[in-house]
Amino acid sequence: MVEVEIFGLALDETGKSPIIVLKDMDETRVLPIWIGAVEAMSISMAINEVPFPRPMTHDLLLNTIHALGGKVTRVEITDIENGTFFAEIVVATDEETRRIDSRPSDAIAVAVRTECQILASESVLEEAGAPFPEHAETVISTEDSDTWVEELEKLSEDDIKYKM
Repeated sequence: MVEVEIFGLALDETGKSPIIVLKDMDETRVLPIWIGAVEAMSISMAINEVPFPRPMTHDLLLNTIHALGGKVTRVEITDIENGTFFAEIVVATDEETRRIDSRPSDAIAVAVRTECQILASESVLEEAGAPFPEHAETVISTEDSDTWVEELEKLSEDDIKYKM
């Protein structure tokens, strides 16, 4: 497994679908993953520390894990099959470590909230990764959160229901 971190969030110009871009720690490769609008908003809001009056879905998941005595230790992007990525959330308790099947977008939303490691398998990086771009800048900043909210509010349920 290779440690990666969030490099940025972007919108696919053709389909207007959100993309999360991960980069390896050596900045030699990037891994773009198309995600749903709700997950993009959840990740962006967590990165930008936007408070919510009530727990969002990923917060609820973490609250449940903690209430059951678990701690998220890392998330792993484990596989890609026919263009679909697979991930696992690794949860440790005093007695055992469990792996929870997850979409990468949900796993990353959890990782942002817990500040745990994000790992990607070498085979996923080989199949879906790309060389790190020259002159690249991280594309997430506090100013971007307003832009994300505006873009996501423009989407209707019909635009996103089959992309989740």
